[in-house]
Amino acid sequence: MTATPPGDAGPPAAAPAALPTLATPVLYALVFVEGYVSLGSEIVALRRLVPHLGSAITVTAPTIGFFLLALALGYQAGGRPSDDYLGRVRRNFLIAAALIAVGLAGPTVDALFAHVQPAPVAYLLFVGLVLCPVAWLLGQTVPLLTNLLRHEHVGARSGAALYWSTLGSFLGSLSLSLLVMQWLGVYAAVLICALLPLCLLPWLAGSRLRGGVAAAGLAALALALGFNLVLPQQVETAYATYRVAPVALPGMQDPKVFWINNSAASLIDDSKPPRYTRYIERLRTILLMDLAYFERDILVLGAGGFTLSHREQSNRYTYVDIDPEVKALAERDFLGEPVRGRFIAGDARRYVADSSERYDAVVVDAYSALTNIPTHLVTREFWRDTRRVLKDDGVLLVNLILDPRLSTPYARNLIATIQSEYGPCGVEVLFRKLPQSNVLLQCFAGPPVAPPQLYTDELNRADLDHLREP
Repeated sequence: MTATPPGDAGPPAAAPAALPTLATPVLYALVFVEGYVSLGSEIVALRRLVPHLGSAITVTAPTIGFFLLALALGYQAGGRPSDDYLGRVRRNFLIAAALIAVGLAGPTVDALFAHVQPAPVAYLLFVGLVLCPVAWLLGQTVPLLTNLLRHEHVGARSGAALYWSTLGSFLGSLSLSLLVMQWLGVYAAVLICALLPLCLLPWLAGSRLRGGVAAAGLAALALALGFNLVLPQQVETAYATYRVAPVALPGMQDPKVFWINNSAASLIDDSKPPRYTRYIERLRTILLMDLAYFERDILVLGAGGFTLSHREQSNRYTYVDIDPEVKALAERDFLGEPVRGRFIAGDARRYVADSSERYDAVVVDAYSALTNIPTHLVTREFWRDTRRVLKDDGVLLVNLILDPRLSTPYARNLIATIQSEYGPCGVEVLFRKLPQSNVLLQCFAGPPVAPPQLYTDELNRADLDHLREP
């Protein structure tokens, strides 16, 4: 070893590589777009799952959990690189835009759930191949660009980056759910989430790369427009997916089905008078024939295709549905004539909790998917509120889709929950041979019914009880 002479500091250390320069407002715009698009993609993904799996917490909670896990892994991955920060963000934005454009498009999600069974497998593919990669790619943005922000200390840089990212998430959640989806549709939200990252690519490419980046960006743009505008799309609103299609059924004349979230919500044909689904015809018979209702007020929670009051002149109907667009869609594409009755756009539970009106009958027929009643409409508190809006002699009619033997925990617990408020209800199973059947409950308002007492050989009051009957 050779000693270093006094005063000789040795060869100078290598200077660190210069960081790429980018204006601070552009850096803030990048992290803002990352927050906007990442949370926007999650909102769109949850909406895309509704027609196939419903909106139960057992679907939304795992989806949010997987998204957050992928985002956390993205944060970790973004903190590792020590160079080429802008190049990594450029690549991530481009891939994320392409994934959003194709993977969140309506035709893609519909095809996935149509061809991959069972549905949980399609769900895992959707989350694992589309949503999580998008979250992982975009999650790297903040730690990568924090290296380029010019602040006095690391905390200030991180705080500024997280502020703009979270602000983007906040505004994305509000604007996409309350404005874009409401006024333009889900496809427009997909386009916005795909196009925003592409708009910032020019600031992420040096002069040598601009041609290649422009070509890749145009390719992603073509994918976004093709999958979301050119390919056939179902009619979508912020709440549901709709289509009307003909169906062949024996004994019916040119029937057509009103599909809501890929579930057959209503049926009508060209007979004179028209024929409807069996459960609607049974409900109409109960109201018009069995109960002999005339000039009565009937509340229907869940509009479907509005067939309960179709060409029915005897009573006054009020429909409540969460989707403000369903009435116009049903009139234009399904009924071909104005809906008979008043329509209120709003949440069913909020309506029965706040309404000052009283009805002779309440019909509950609200579904977000084939067998999925929104969970806040199955609780004891909800059924208590339906009883509150009934007149003293009013009747509750409920359409449930359950197993015909009523043996599953869901069937037994749901019926028991309703009867905990109304007492014993009439239960009518319409399709005994199908794995899932329409089950109609008929319950009456009035004073609480005393709990039953069992007859035994030792204590048998059957004859006495029979004499006390009205």
